[in-house]
Amino acid sequence: MEVKINRFLEDFSEDKKPLGFYLLGSMVVLIFSIIGQIPMFFFIPNEISTYSEGLDVFSSLDKNLLLLLLLLPSAFSFLGLWFVVKQIHFRSLISIITSRINIDFKRFGFAFILWSIISVSIFIIEILISPTDYEWNFNFSKFLVLFFISFIMIPIQSIVEELIFRGYLMQAFGILFKNRWIPLIFTAGIFGILHLWNPEIDKLGTELIWYYIGTGLFLGIITLMDDGIELALGFHAANNLVTAILVTASWTAFQTESILIDNSEPSLGKELFITLLIIYPILTIIFAKKYQWKNWKKQLLNSFG
Repeated sequence: MEVKINRFLEDFSEDKKPLGFYLLGSMVVLIFSIIGQIPMFFFIPNEISTYSEGLDVFSSLDKNLLLLLLLLPSAFSFLGLWFVVKQIHFRSLISIITSRINIDFKRFGFAFILWSIISVSIFIIEILISPTDYEWNFNFSKFLVLFFISFIMIPIQSIVEELIFRGYLMQAFGILFKNRWIPLIFTAGIFGILHLWNPEIDKLGTELIWYYIGTGLFLGIITLMDDGIELALGFHAANNLVTAILVTASWTAFQTESILIDNSEPSLGKELFITLLIIYPILTIIFAKKYQWKNWKKQLLNSFG
């Protein structure tokens, strides 16, 4: 039987640190992230003086180097978040990860493997249905570099996002509103809004924001039901890692030396509805059955304090 030391939100509802400390902490993490972007400035071509062209200014860079530069701010953000939790809130990092005494790496592994298998399976089906949409891009030496960068840096990037949204900010909103459902909605909304700057939005339109908000809701729900972010961590890491390694496209955020290039014309439609209304609910049911989740109303709507 699992032993819990607290409820993921409720335990901090009477936190001695007011909301202002969480705002300060968020600013510190942002500053660390900006510091992590400094190396990128050294690779901006001399003739470029503005960011008006977005990531196109780096089009001449090696894709693996660019990927590393794009992921580097996440590593700095992690250091910033660790500093904030330890030195501003005087808490352990585990307190924004789980309600359990120790991090449940089996939960992380289960979510990671499950979503990896599903993602690869969906990808294979798409290739079988539309093989002409994909171009073989495998280059062993470049892929090997991509593999090592991805397996080290992409999990860090994914984990940092979960630590911030489903951990730190969700607990901050819990302290402010003294319930579970508003932190769920707010963190999902902010998660979606911050993805407005992704290049995918330019290609697919602002309607794509509903995918990010829906994903934020899904990750928030499994976090609240499980009283920890281990499952969300595993899902998020698998999602970004599999995508970076298997396939890239000219309009995606990560331009990588992946195995294949997707040359199809992207569109929103049934994929959005299938993901949000079928795949995510099925994943939630699988997690619920495996970890015997109960008291859904209390776990998602409970008020406290």
